Amino acid sequence: MKFFIDTANLNDIREAASLGILDGVTTNPSLMAKEGIKGEENILKHYVDICNIVNGPVSAEVISTEYSAIVAEGKKLAALHPNIVVKVPMIKDGIKAIRHFADEGIKTNCTLVFSAAQAILAAKAGATMVSPFIGRIDDSNWDGVQLIEQIVHIYNLYGFKTEVLAASIRNSMHIVRCAEAGADIVTCPLSSILGLFNHPLTDIGLEKFLADYRKLNG
Repeated sequence: MKFFIDTANLNDIREAASLGILDGVTTNPSLMAKEGIKGEENILKHYVDICNIVNGPVSAEVISTEYSAIVAEGKKLAALHPNIVVKVPMIKDGIKAIRHFADEGIKTNCTLVFSAAQAILAAKAGATMVSPFIGRIDDSNWDGVQLIEQIVHIYNLYGFKTEVLAASIRNSMHIVRCAEAGADIVTCPLSSILGLFNHPLTDIGLEKFLADYRKLNG
């Protein structure tokens, strides 16, 4: 399973990359705004800065909702760097654009997916990745990880090449459950990745080893 970090914060991206386990990055307009990145020129430059840190896919999201505008914006984003994956919303014009991008050899990430039906449409259109938002599904009193399992099962049945990217990860257990469910990718904040290190028995064991060493070596 691949690990992506879901952020526009360059320091968090560098820290995740320093662990040696980072495969890519996802971003969106909300994450850009959180970092105070404003204006089209600055946003485009920021995408390039991210690509220069991570040797892997970097999802850059379109803000257009009409077919021709999505295509124009997506082509502009894809031209920024070979690592760019155009992030397109799960809407009718978005699916049309994904088909166009697939025919043009432009990689896409279909975002804001909340059902298996939507995931089927994305795969049929040729999306490179599909992003079910499992945390937001959990917020609606459903089980987001069950949706991951369902999509993985359907894709395996029909041989779809679209990768299942579990998004809206809220905690480290989400990561583990998505791995069990067969997700190809998880994208999550740095805190969820770092949380995977934590176990009280590791801390207790390490402290004992160090204490024994100090006894023997003063």
